[in-house]
Amino acid sequence: MTAVQDAPTQEIGRDRRRKEDQRLITGRTRWTDNITLPGMLHLAMVRSPFAHARIVSIDTEAAKAATNVVTVVTGADVADEQGALPNAWPITADQVAPSHPPIAVDRVAFAGEIVAVVVARSAADARDAAELVDVEYDELPAVLDLKSAADDETLAHPDLGTNKSAYWVFDSGEAGTGGNADKAIEQARADGIVIEREYRQQRLIPAFMEPRSVVVDPTGEQITMWSATQIPHVLRFLLAAVLGIPESKLRVVAPDVGGGFGGKLQTTPEEFIAMVLARRLGKPVKYTETRSESLVSAHHGRDQWQKLTLSAEKDGTVTALKVELLADMGAYLSLLGGGIPILGAFMYNAIYKFPAYHFACQTVLTNKTWTDAYRGAGRPEATFAIERIMDELAAELGVDPLEVREKNWIRHEEFPFTTVAGLEYDSGNYEAATERAKEMFGYDELRAEQRRRRESGDPVQLGIGISTFTEMCGWAPSKLVGQLSYGAGGWDHATVRMTGTGKVEVLTGVSPHGQGHETAFSQIVADRLGVPFDDVEVLHGDTQVSARGYDTYGSRSLVVGGEAVVRAADKVVEKAKPIAAHLLEASPDDLEFSGGRFTVRGTDQGIGIAELATAVFAAHNLPAGVEATLDSDATFDPDALSFPHGTHLCAMEVDTETGSLTMRKYVCCDDIGNIINPLIVAGQVHGGLVQGIAQALWEEAVYDESGTLVSGSFVDYLLPTAADTISFEIDHTTSPSTTNTLGTKGVGEAGTIASTPAVVNAIVDAVRHLGVNDIQMPCTPERVWKAIRSGGKGGATEGAAMPHFDPSEPGSDSTEGARE
Repeated sequence: MTAVQDAPTQEIGRDRRRKEDQRLITGRTRWTDNITLPGMLHLAMVRSPFAHARIVSIDTEAAKAATNVVTVVTGADVADEQGALPNAWPITADQVAPSHPPIAVDRVAFAGEIVAVVVARSAADARDAAELVDVEYDELPAVLDLKSAADDETLAHPDLGTNKSAYWVFDSGEAGTGGNADKAIEQARADGIVIEREYRQQRLIPAFMEPRSVVVDPTGEQITMWSATQIPHVLRFLLAAVLGIPESKLRVVAPDVGGGFGGKLQTTPEEFIAMVLARRLGKPVKYTETRSESLVSAHHGRDQWQKLTLSAEKDGTVTALKVELLADMGAYLSLLGGGIPILGAFMYNAIYKFPAYHFACQTVLTNKTWTDAYRGAGRPEATFAIERIMDELAAELGVDPLEVREKNWIRHEEFPFTTVAGLEYDSGNYEAATERAKEMFGYDELRAEQRRRRESGDPVQLGIGISTFTEMCGWAPSKLVGQLSYGAGGWDHATVRMTGTGKVEVLTGVSPHGQGHETAFSQIVADRLGVPFDDVEVLHGDTQVSARGYDTYGSRSLVVGGEAVVRAADKVVEKAKPIAAHLLEASPDDLEFSGGRFTVRGTDQGIGIAELATAVFAAHNLPAGVEATLDSDATFDPDALSFPHGTHLCAMEVDTETGSLTMRKYVCCDDIGNIINPLIVAGQVHGGLVQGIAQALWEEAVYDESGTLVSGSFVDYLLPTAADTISFEIDHTTSPSTTNTLGTKGVGEAGTIASTPAVVNAIVDAVRHLGVNDIQMPCTPERVWKAIRSGGKGGATEGAAMPHFDPSEPGSDSTEGARE
């Protein structure tokens, strides 16, 4: 007990290759589709080719007679037991929401909706038989255009009598967080500057690496579901609630999951169908979607029209911001879909000191695939709009876009700062991040080159794009989300167990799908307990192993789940202290803990925590009344969100003769608080950048006039590869968060949130002198060329004007009094 061992190397802040990569990239792991159980049956979905139609009849006889087919099930066959998919975020009390059965019963509302399910002994036989199911449809008029949908001339769900789902308002004057935006704007019309712009957030598809897959085994005492999901704990709760299964009889496992980006933050029709049919047949069943099915029917993201009105004094000091949002929910309100647009409501003001702010959102139903969270969930939309219009303010003033930002941003000495939207930003330093980004970018030199090209009439013009962003992450304090009518909490849970051999097991309620939790959490615990990194095992994604948790989304894993791990580890130390004192024959008050050892102050007497764990396991010599375990649990519910920020700079070359685009340089300096593993952070930033850049340049879900998704494969949905991008230069400044022990902020969504406006701002900046002030995303060469030729907006405001919404109409409410 007196031997002294070298203290372990500090892990936090250290580059560590992810310990999980060895199995993930070599294929020595278990994806859901790898699972094969005795007697397992396979499912194939029959999907509607129509966006809107009545189901007249379904003939299943030929399919039932096909080779190895066990049965064919329609919506009518399970109408009494399949329930309806849950909507956990009714943002207003009078929100209009259609019922969403997993299998349609009498009507389909989007192309790709399930109308029948074939059960067979092999996946190939199930798919073949699905082709034999004969469905007669009576096609109905489809609602496809977002602006037209708001007119209610054609209805996506005739029984509802309207396409308008909910009207939600935040007004700083009513909430007591600022002044009246309309009055400030009217004043500016008289003696200041008023800028109005409309921006289009196109529809995107998450396009995760691993398609969705689900296996259900009903043959044990518990029903076990394996699913490629981000939310095993939430899924278990909702399956139990909707289908009436005791939660104690359900086990949900998320094995290794290949990507999600919000696309697996869902309870899907296929999961409910697999559960219903497994129970009905008494046999294990499996469904794995094809990539085409994934693109058509897995939920989509974004799809909004944004109208912004910004007012300022003549010197560029902003005085008010008004946001009017029209958001496409698709055919149904998904798990969180109704609330995703209002997540951005508190971020349109961004890093700026707006004295007055008004936000209004109308959500609308259409006959398209339902929308929900996609990486960043509401905050990328907000950041795009505010960073675009801040460039417009700079253009109106004739000053550098960075100058107008610096004039209006929150200065570092003003933190903590309560914004006009009522959120308290705990820490930040926009000046430092911007200065570092400018240095990396060579900002002044590139501006000089831009001037030379303009003056020489070079056909290839250079544009510089800026995005100075912040986001709210660490979703979320339960009290706050409760005020927003969110149907769940924001806490998370962890357990730290010391085994008899002195090793450590960490059970976490956050469930990774590629983020590196096993490595980062091992580093945290290694430092907290002073044990070797390799002696820590992180267990997750199984509701029978880690029984409590709220899973992974909203950049919450580290700042919420990681903090729960910290607190559980600290409890281990506290439980160990009186036992160590007993074994060392010392007072607990005289003990110090450092580097994994308890020592008696002023002596070299000590005992390591691993040795102590073995002594506790044997339990031969414990103090009276002390239980024989060091294992500890902790639940953490944050008091506030955290607010990472950064400055992203992009240089784009635009060929004014062809519209072709070349990314010249991209740099970013982010402030995400203290960093656990720089290597993981770099990977998260790089991946996020590519997703945000892809929205600016390539990705768009496109429907034809009949409601068919014409970008339903990777031939037409342009997902970038590494060959389509450049090497990014990234760096960090550090303003530790005050909302958690580690001082960390989220990073998983930052790159996506910041990069889209940086790229579009760069493209517009390159051709603004030619009369262009906007180009609708994705900024394809054709759109760029058309904008240059017309001296216009490149389709930025295609379609009708934004409709006006009356708060007294159905599905409307306001947030007056929603915030304390």
